[in-house]
Amino acid sequence: MAETERPNKPSLIGRWFPVRYVYLRDGDQVRAWALTPFRQLTAAAAAVLLGGWFLVASSGFLYGLVLQNQADRAVVRTRAEAERLNADLQARLDSAVLRMSATTGSIDDMAAMVERRHAALTQVMSLFRGVDGADTLLAPSPAPDPARSTPVQRMVAVRMDQERLIARAEDVARTRAERLRLAFRLAGLNPAAYAPRDTALGGPLVEARDPHALGVVLDVDEAFALRIRNAADNLNDMRRLADAAEGLPFRRPTLTRTTSGFGVRFDPFNGRPAVHQGQDFAGPLNTPVYATAPGVASYVGPRSGYGNVVEIDHGRGFKTRFAHLNSMIVRAGQRIALGQRVGGMGTTGRSTGVHLHYEVWMDGRPQNPARFMRAGDQLVQQN
Repeated sequence: MAETERPNKPSLIGRWFPVRYVYLRDGDQVRAWALTPFRQLTAAAAAVLLGGWFLVASSGFLYGLVLQNQADRAVVRTRAEAERLNADLQARLDSAVLRMSATTGSIDDMAAMVERRHAALTQVMSLFRGVDGADTLLAPSPAPDPARSTPVQRMVAVRMDQERLIARAEDVARTRAERLRLAFRLAGLNPAAYAPRDTALGGPLVEARDPHALGVVLDVDEAFALRIRNAADNLNDMRRLADAAEGLPFRRPTLTRTTSGFGVRFDPFNGRPAVHQGQDFAGPLNTPVYATAPGVASYVGPRSGYGNVVEIDHGRGFKTRFAHLNSMIVRAGQRIALGQRVGGMGTTGRSTGVHLHYEVWMDGRPQNPARFMRAGDQLVQQN
């Protein structure tokens, strides 16, 4: 007897994606298209990639919003806490001044205390020299008119102004330090890694860790010394973070509008999904392109696919790349300043039109430039 032929079992792909047909009727004509397992598998893979790209892009955007909202709420809470503390201190100061003025010799004691605090405040305010807006925020109030006030009233007014100034100094330093930390987090960076606390700026206000010891050095009461200590600590953090931020690529390379962003997109030449490792900016031919941080031009010239390129090494593992340039006005090895023009926008290399392709690299890996630009926007809002 002849053996009965067994039907071939479909493959795994065939079981999941059997051949399907699509029929289109046009009048009396009927056309059919066969959807082979390979075509179905390709379409499914493209859908998964597209869905994954949307998920990653949406998650990154939402994560940035959550970080910014949390930091903003923290800044608001910190400011409200400082205002409540200032109001409480002022109320206690009023009570203390009334008790002091009712005792013998209190005027001399109060005058000596005011003088010592004034000397300590002078040192604190000197730390804020060069901080944007500090001269206005920390300006002392006008002294009372001697013709309309007693010596006690004038000393009370001076001491109240001292309390206001130290509270304002604490608030300014704390708020600006928090906003700088927010900028680093928006860029996906750990602030502590770029501004370690063990790098003090020096001076008795920074080196004296014990408030009691600082009070002895400044010849003021311990409570006032503690507030000076807090203001100096926050100011020290702010200066370290600000110095670190000056060397990182937080600025925008051009002021034109953004187009294609970082992540998976469809290649404009073959229509297939591909990883886009930078941020694109559209604009007219030769639109100025600027350095986003100081550094050294490590490469200037053509690169395959990128066209004319300027690459800048910023140190600490950071590098930026400006591609498809029409003109390059710097040379390799040249020192580049923040905001210095490095070239003009073009369409050289693998490009479909005039635009700038901008990349940010950290430790040999491409980063999302949008995160760094959001950090830069946060710093601009602070100033």
